[in-house]
Amino acid sequence: MQRIRLRYTKRGRLRFTSHRDFQRAFERALRRAEVPMAYSAGFTPHPKVSYANAAPTGTGSEAEYLEIALAAARDPQTLRELLDESLPAGLDIVDAVEARTPGLADRLTASVWELRLDGVDPEDADRAVEAFNRAATVEVSRMAKNGVRTFDARSAVAGLERVGTDTSQADRPSDRPCAILRLVVRHVTPAVRPDDVLSGLRAVADLAPPVPAAVTRLAQGLFDEETGEVTDPLAPDREAVATEPPMAGATATAKAPA
Repeated sequence: MQRIRLRYTKRGRLRFTSHRDFQRAFERALRRAEVPMAYSAGFTPHPKVSYANAAPTGTGSEAEYLEIALAAARDPQTLRELLDESLPAGLDIVDAVEARTPGLADRLTASVWELRLDGVDPEDADRAVEAFNRAATVEVSRMAKNGVRTFDARSAVAGLERVGTDTSQADRPSDRPCAILRLVVRHVTPAVRPDDVLSGLRAVADLAPPVPAAVTRLAQGLFDEETGEVTDPLAPDREAVATEPPMAGATATAKAPA
């Protein structure tokens, strides 16, 4: 059995697709590309696909990850191209590597987010960011399964700053002047989402964007405490592939989609 790890995106209007919508679209792409999937045992076999830490519905992403298991070996880059052609524009497979190391999900410990606040003056955003970073705790509330839950949104935030529009990589619903924030947040329990940080900015500085923020995940992976950066979770697999002999048949050609 060969395992392939993929990075995919949610761009443009496709950021409004739910995780279940993506699962259905991806399984159709697997069938269309005639990928030789490995299946689970039991009365209702299903293709072995493992999803890791999907972004919330309504947020864009440049860094979503999943892993598939194949019954026959395929070249990762050829497979990536076939799957990308079989998915709608906006759901793009942008990277593929053969899994040579364990624990992909364990390497997704932090995310980098971009928050586009249309209609917010950059100076107001600077004051709110400064107040948030200066606070020891920032309590916010969110509706959970068992009712309203209150928790600290500040402790999970490893970095929050305003950046210039020229460095933005997020989906842009318009070209109006706005404030753009870069957020680095650790994956903790309870999970602190970009919406929670926006609620925290409202709590500490009364910052309330006139329109909903456009949120995009730019990266996720291991958080480096020394540099404050989030590292590529597929890098260990690429390094292992470069130093180990290829699997037998790994360069077999996949069939083109019908």
